[in-house]
Amino acid sequence: MSKVITDEKLIDEILTRGVENIYPDKDTFKKVLMTGKRIRLYCGFDPTGPVLHIGHGNQLRKMAQFQKLGHEVIFLIGDFTGMVGDPSGKLSTRAQLTRAQVLKNLKGYKKQASGILNFSGKNAAKIMFNSRWHRKLKFSDVINIAAKFTVQRLLERDMFQERIKEGKPIYLSEFMYPLMQGYDCVAMDVDMELGGSDQTFNMLAGRDLMKTLKNKEKFVLTLKLLTDPTGKKMGKTEGNMITLVDGGQEMFGKVMSWTDEMIGVGFETCTDMPISKVDQMINEMKSGANPRDAKIKLAVEIVKIYRGEKEAEFAAENFIKVFSQKEKPEEIAIKKVSNKNILDILVEINFVTSRSEAKRLIEQGGVKIDDNVINDINYNLTSGEHLIQKGKRFFIEVIVV
Repeated sequence: MSKVITDEKLIDEILTRGVENIYPDKDTFKKVLMTGKRIRLYCGFDPTGPVLHIGHGNQLRKMAQFQKLGHEVIFLIGDFTGMVGDPSGKLSTRAQLTRAQVLKNLKGYKKQASGILNFSGKNAAKIMFNSRWHRKLKFSDVINIAAKFTVQRLLERDMFQERIKEGKPIYLSEFMYPLMQGYDCVAMDVDMELGGSDQTFNMLAGRDLMKTLKNKEKFVLTLKLLTDPTGKKMGKTEGNMITLVDGGQEMFGKVMSWTDEMIGVGFETCTDMPISKVDQMINEMKSGANPRDAKIKLAVEIVKIYRGEKEAEFAAENFIKVFSQKEKPEEIAIKKVSNKNILDILVEINFVTSRSEAKRLIEQGGVKIDDNVINDINYNLTSGEHLIQKGKRFFIEVIVV
C-alpha cells in the first residue's frame, strides 16, 4: 500500500481546479485528506457506446490525481445500469441496451482509460462491474431501497419537469436509476464519488443512501462540464466530441472548432497549464489578442496529454498548413481497408464511431473522395488507392483490397 500524500498546496489544487462543487463542503473534505487517511473513491462509466470521450478523460484525470496522492480509486463500469439508461439531462427516454450490446461496448474501456489511470503497481486502480451486486438483489431488496426515497424528491429533476410540461412519458425504470447508482456506493462502501456536474442528483442520492443504510458520510465532488455558450455539451451529433481513440490531428481539429468562450474552461478542465497563465491568456484576449492563437495552444496541450508532445507538434503544423494556408498536409496517413462501402470505411478509418454518424456526415456534404463530394450513402469504392477527406482538415489515403 502506497503512502498517502498530505501536501496542502497539492490538495487545494486538486479540490479546486475544474471542480464545480464538493458536498457537504470543501473544508470538511480537505480536513479528511489532510489527516493522511486513505480514502476509497470511484467514478462510474456506463458503456452506452464503445468509446470514452474527453469528458470521461477529465474525470479519469481527476481520479489519477487522487491515485497519485495514494488513495484507492475504482473505475466502475456500469454494465448493469448501462442497460437501464441514465435519464440525466435527457428530455426523452433513452433506448435500452441489451446485455450483449453493453458487453460489446465496454471491451475497450480499460485500454482507453489506461492512458490516464495506472492499473498496475503498488496503488493500482481497480476495475469493478456493478452487475456483480445488482444482479443479486431480490425484488424485496429493491423495494427496501426504493422506500428510502420519495416520488416528490425524484420529480425535482429538471428534465422530468420538462417532460411533464411537454406531455412526454417518464418511465419507472428512469426513477430507479439514481437508486441503482446510489446502491453502487453502498455495495463498494466508498468514501467519495466524483463525476460531472450533470450527475449531481444521482451522486447525492447515493450520499443519502449511505447515510441511511450505513450511517456513513460520503463526499461528492462534481466537475465542471465542457459546454458551448448555450450550455450544450459536446456530442456526436455536433461532430465536436473528442474521443480517447481519436488521433492527434483529429483531436486538434475538433478543439479548433470549439467556440472562443470554451477556451478558458477548456484550459482549466482539460489541461495542466497553470491557472495563472490561463488567466493571463484570457486577459490578453479581452485586450484584443486573437483567440485563435490561444485555441492553438489549447489544442496542443490536449493532444500532448493524450497522444504525446511529438504528435501535438505535428498536428499543429498540419493544421496551420491545411487551414491557414489552404494546403493538403505533406504527410497523409495510409491505411488498408477491407470494406468497400463508404459508411463501413469511414468507421474503419476512425473518421466516425458508427454507421449512423457516417450517414449524417455524408448527407451534410462532409465527405470527399478523390476531391469529389460524396452524397450517396451506398457509395462503394473501387479497388486501389483513394484519398478520403472529412471536412476541411482530415485526410487519409485508403487502399481498398
